[in-house]
Amino acid sequence: MCSVQHPSSDLALLGHLLPQGEKEEAPAHCRWPRDPLSSMPQNMLSVLIETKNDEEKLARTLASLISGAVEGVVREVIVCDRGSTDQTHYVAEHAGCQYIASGGIAAGITRAKSEWLLFIEPGARLMDGWMDDVIGHMARVSGPARFSRSRRERVRFLGRVFSTRRALAEGLVITKRQAQALVKSAHDAEAIARGLSTKKLAAEIVVAEPR
Repeated sequence: MCSVQHPSSDLALLGHLLPQGEKEEAPAHCRWPRDPLSSMPQNMLSVLIETKNDEEKLARTLASLISGAVEGVVREVIVCDRGSTDQTHYVAEHAGCQYIASGGIAAGITRAKSEWLLFIEPGARLMDGWMDDVIGHMARVSGPARFSRSRRERVRFLGRVFSTRRALAEGLVITKRQAQALVKSAHDAEAIARGLSTKKLAAEIVVAEPR
């Protein structure tokens, strides 16, 4: 685990990154709800984020998930770290996430409490309206799904040509049972997502910048 030397203002991104209109509705924006409302537990998600020195990217992603926690769609967030030496551990715990320092994504899948999992890269942000689309998918389909890239996203032409396509760039919604089967031959979340036939959700995601 990385030790926290000081609470940096940069690590308070969870509050500052929330849209102004949401701050009053979610006063506990700097902590993840421990017990979100659960009238439909079968429609709840465990979110898994694999990190390595991603303190600021993690904060941005968590900020985009807060509405899902407030509405009871996101049950928990599990941060599976791969040897960070920055303040990733502080960001995760400050937000109330579960932090796993060893065992990788397999340990996170095992710990997840929900029947459905959402894998997302640190730095990626889900756009407004994502919850309804995901809930509808979980209710009707048993297969995995990915989000659509945001139409607002502007990627430079050369970036498109020379960047390596990441299987997890658009996130992945998948059942825990399917993830458990896939992780037996996969060493990380990217490997779990690679090669999967998935449904494309209308809900949009702003993909994370490449490392």
